[in-house]
Amino acid sequence: MAEILALLHRRDRSHTAVASAAALGVDSIAASLAVSGSASELVWCSGDLSVRFEDAQFTLGEGPGPDALRSGELVAAPDLARIRPDRWPVLAQTLEGLPVRAVFCFPLGLGAIRVGVLTALRRSSGPMSEQQATDALALSAVLTALFLGGDGRLLDSWAPAESTRVLQRAVVHQATGMITVQLDVPFPEALLRLRASAYSSGRPINDVAHDVVARRLRFHVAMNGPNPPGNPRG
Repeated sequence: MAEILALLHRRDRSHTAVASAAALGVDSIAASLAVSGSASELVWCSGDLSVRFEDAQFTLGEGPGPDALRSGELVAAPDLARIRPDRWPVLAQTLEGLPVRAVFCFPLGLGAIRVGVLTALRRSSGPMSEQQATDALALSAVLTALFLGGDGRLLDSWAPAESTRVLQRAVVHQATGMITVQLDVPFPEALLRLRASAYSSGRPINDVAHDVVARRLRFHVAMNGPNPPGNPRG
């Protein structure tokens, strides 16, 4: 982990996520930056498992990541099968096809300042060892310092080349802005409507957002959801 922390201070960080996951004894790892409320933007990850898990949390607005961001405290679920059903009810259903059995979310922040979340996923259940937890806290501290220093903008040096979903949430924010105009509602409510549409249709939130931006999908104030493609109203 000491070697990984040293590498994080360099510009080429695209493969440090994979090494970090191995050092922490987990199968996948991700770091997300806070953008508004409990919403976050994925900027650094070790593979598709993290991307899919982060997408699910972002779409639903619930899960250990949003909880860690809101509370500023570690949220650990060493055995997701033992989590009470009412804690993350919708997320639990969504993750049924995802091979995640344990998740650990470390808030990235300093005092009252919260800049994001470090999420570690494991395909098998069980807690982190004391050394792994210590290493994860050290990694969180370094990531916090880098992001607070503005280094989160150097996203080309963070994201692995194969991670095609990283930063695609920019279109989500653009679509949310369009929905605020269409429905004359605040940004948080517009994002909630977009999330609800993605969940009810069973589509990735990025895909729904692309349809909104391309004007194939339009939300109407008198509707519970968006107008279907090819049927613009309002």
